[in-house]
Amino acid sequence: MVAYIRRIAVEQQRWLDDATFRDGVALCQTIPGATAMQVAAYVGFRARGVAGAAVSFIGFGLPAFILMVGLSAFYARSYTLPPVVAIFHGLQVVVVALVANATVTFGQSSLKGFWDVAIAIVAAGLFGWGVSPILVIALAALAGLAIHKDNSVETLRAVSTKESGSVVSLATIAAVAAFGFVLLFLLERRLFELATVLFKVDLFAFGGGFASLPLMFHEIVEVRSWMDGQTFLNGIALGQTTPGPIVITATLVGYMVAGLVGAVVATVGVFLPSFLIVVGAASYFDKLRRSAYFTRALGGILGSFVGLLLIVTFRFASAISWNVPRTLLAVAAFIALLAKVDIIWVVFAGTLISVFLF
Repeated sequence: MVAYIRRIAVEQQRWLDDATFRDGVALCQTIPGATAMQVAAYVGFRARGVAGAAVSFIGFGLPAFILMVGLSAFYARSYTLPPVVAIFHGLQVVVVALVANATVTFGQSSLKGFWDVAIAIVAAGLFGWGVSPILVIALAALAGLAIHKDNSVETLRAVSTKESGSVVSLATIAAVAAFGFVLLFLLERRLFELATVLFKVDLFAFGGGFASLPLMFHEIVEVRSWMDGQTFLNGIALGQTTPGPIVITATLVGYMVAGLVGAVVATVGVFLPSFLIVVGAASYFDKLRRSAYFTRALGGILGSFVGLLLIVTFRFASAISWNVPRTLLAVAAFIALLAKVDIIWVVFAGTLISVFLF
C-alpha cells in the first residue's frame, strides 16, 4: 500500500517530492500506529496541512471500514451456518500462517545481533507467563537504552511545515477527541472502555499494524473476554479481505461488543493515535531521529515485538484443532507468504479450499 501511495502522491499528482516522501515513510515506520494509514496522512499533511492530513487519513481508511462493517454484520448473523463454519475453519489456519510469517519478517528486520535476540526471547517468556505486553514493551525500551549504545542515527532532511496553524489545528482535533471520550464516559461506560482500550493498543503498536496484534489479543480476549480466541482469529481473516490495515479487525470487535455504534467507536479509537502522532511528530522528526536515547529505546521495543508475535502465533495455533488437512493448508499458506504472494490471493485460495475440505 505504501508503494501505491507513493505512485499517486509523487509520480502522478506530484504533491511532494520523492525525498520528502521517503522521510515520511521513515517517520511512520518509527512511531507507533498503522504505517500505511499514517503515510496517507503524512502526504495530506505535506500537501495541505492538518486539514489535508485528516481528509487523506479518512479517505484512505473509509472503504475498509465500510466493507468491514458489512462483513461484521454478515458474520454476526451467519457464523453458525455450516458453510461459514467450514470457511473459517480454513481461514483460521491461514491467519496462523499470516502471523507466523509476520514474526519471521519482523525478526529479520528487527533482530540485528545477539542482544536483540535475547530481548525477543525474554519478551516472549514474560508475555507467555502472563505479564502485560505494555509492561514488556517498557522493559524492552529500558533494555534497549542499556544495550544499544553504538547505534548510528540515520540523517534525514529537516522538512518545514507549510501550514503555520498546524499546532492550533492539531490541538483543536485533540480537544474534540478528548471531549468525545468524556461524553462516552458520562453516557455509556462500555463504549468508553472500548474506545480507551483500542486507543491504548494503537498508542503502543511500534512497528506497524502487526505489532498491535499481541496487544489487542491480550486486552480483548485474555483480559476482558469480549470474544474468544477463535472469533478474534475470524476477525483478522475478515480484515484481510478488505483493502485496509490489519487493525481494521477493531471494527469487528466493536460491532460484536456494541453493534454499529461500537464499530464506529472502536475504529475511531484504534486509528486516532496514529493520526495524532504522525501529524504531531512530522515537524519534529529530524530531531527525534537524531536522539540517541530514542533510537536505542526503539531498538529494544522492536525486538520485544518479535517475542510478542511469536507467543501470539502459538496461542492462535493452540485455539485450533489440528489435523492433516489443516496442517497442510497452514504450511502451504506460510510458504506462499514467504514467497511474497499477495495476502488477498492466499485468503481467497484458503476460502475455496476450506469449502471443499471442511
